[in-house]
Amino acid sequence: MTDPEKMLCELIALPSVNPAFLPVGDPRAGEGRVADFLAATAARAGLEVHFQQIPPDPLAGRNGMDGTNGGKSAIRNPQSAMRNCGNPADRTDRPDRSDREIRNPQSAIRNPQSNPRSNLLATFRPPGKVRLRLLLAPHMDTVPAATDEQYQPRFAGPRIYGRGACDTKGSVAAMLAALCQLAKNGPLPAETEIVFAGLVDEEHLQSGSRALAASGFKADLAIVGEPTRLRIVTAHKGSLWLSLATRGKSAHGSRPDLGRNAVHEMARVVCLLETEYARRLRRRRHPLLGHATVNVGVIAGGTQPNIVPAACQIGVDRRTLPGETEASVRAELRALFQSRKLRVHIDSQKQAACWPLETDFRLPLVRQFLRVAGQKKPAGVDYFCDASVLARAGIASVVFGPGDIAQAHTADEWLARRSLETATALLLRLLRSLP
Repeated sequence: MTDPEKMLCELIALPSVNPAFLPVGDPRAGEGRVADFLAATAARAGLEVHFQQIPPDPLAGRNGMDGTNGGKSAIRNPQSAMRNCGNPADRTDRPDRSDREIRNPQSAIRNPQSNPRSNLLATFRPPGKVRLRLLLAPHMDTVPAATDEQYQPRFAGPRIYGRGACDTKGSVAAMLAALCQLAKNGPLPAETEIVFAGLVDEEHLQSGSRALAASGFKADLAIVGEPTRLRIVTAHKGSLWLSLATRGKSAHGSRPDLGRNAVHEMARVVCLLETEYARRLRRRRHPLLGHATVNVGVIAGGTQPNIVPAACQIGVDRRTLPGETEASVRAELRALFQSRKLRVHIDSQKQAACWPLETDFRLPLVRQFLRVAGQKKPAGVDYFCDASVLARAGIASVVFGPGDIAQAHTADEWLARRSLETATALLLRLLRSLP
């Protein structure tokens, strides 16, 4: 068993289900166990380790980006954890011995009862003046498992099975294993600082990446860990969830002529979205992402068969392309409904914006990563992830990791062992190529 495989098995055996998906107090909830394990692993390799605490309500207040996130860094000592996050050429100082910096691996263990959720930051600092900063940013949380057996890693031929193997503990293992190998064996970059950030809450509100972005952290490139089949991804779609409601008038089921059926009105709305609107979106294409999409995933209306329903509501998933915004999508939907004389109330179901990503593949570090990976052109993916949150804060971001999104969130989630080894080798090759 190789080091990345051993690390992945350890991670699978430490449940880190996003608390949003489990009852309060469920022992499988939270990323704390994984963060502690990674902190101890990084500290043994000689990396500087900090925890960035995430506020309980990360979407309260303002942060200057979208008006939904808290505006302050949650790091207890931001001067220590995020030393000189501005101009990379100015990052020459070293952190003080704050209470959040970890040198002794045993001191990396937090008390989960007394600490909120935290991002884990493990940093390699070069011996010379820092001119570049690279961020490796996978997330530590997973969705729930179908059975408890999924928290027990197992090998079956060329695959490793277990919850999170693909999404995205495989990326966590590949990224941290590569950084630890670099720190232990070299050759070491002389002028590049490398930060591994194990992020919380990607599967729900992305509070980990939003807090890191709001803290003022800067990097020349972020490589966000997600299953991309080892392709370097420079574009992904945005995720917009809308609640659409129609209003009618209730009446006795024996006299429907006295009422106005909100479900019937909504049926027309659903048909319009899934036919004409979907056809329009198929004509709107992006070179890496294809076309935008719409899906009606939830519908609810009425109370019982003998009452004309006065209200109906649907939940709509709209995947956006770079250049599209929630305002532009709402405007085109309003125009479409008005043209058909449909009265529809539109509201957002998400507490924070989930933007599309588009990063210029001509950026020097992106081109260098493409060369190292032997990839001639970048790729795109349909799903949303932390990359666009970091990019929105001014950190050029790409997505990369072992595995295929087709295996994510499944009852038999798995990762190919060769994919894990290749990802680790490519990342190590990139790290060793940095100045």
